[in-house]
Amino acid sequence: MNIAISGHHISITDAMREAVTDKLSKVERHFDQIQSIKVILSLDNHHTIAGHSGKNNHKAEAIMRVAGQEMFVHAYDDDMYKAIGDMAEKLDRQVRKCKTRLERKPRNSRRSDNVGSDFANVASNSDNIDITDVPTAI
Repeated sequence: MNIAISGHHISITDAMREAVTDKLSKVERHFDQIQSIKVILSLDNHHTIAGHSGKNNHKAEAIMRVAGQEMFVHAYDDDMYKAIGDMAEKLDRQVRKCKTRLERKPRNSRRSDNVGSDFANVASNSDNIDITDVPTAI
């Protein structure tokens, strides 16, 4: 799994990098078909959805690419490490939801196998029909 970590209005420290990789390792345990994860850590100095107190709000975003899909999550908090933890939890929930959907989807349709056997039964039964007994239309 390829994890790219970048910062917006904030410099990424080794501790932040380690926290992100540690939290996202749980996600990788649940789903092994992950192609890449792009994490953006940013610092907002203005009002956001998370709070209207005017404090510095830390935001952690992640874009994860799996076969045929992209998943996006974001989390806001006054503490960057809490935001990273919340972001990882949200991503983990989405991954588990996606995995359950894939497991519930039928892989091989049994209907296509039965169609061929039905035609074989009709063909074997049609051999016993006497065509002379069938009335003709005038």
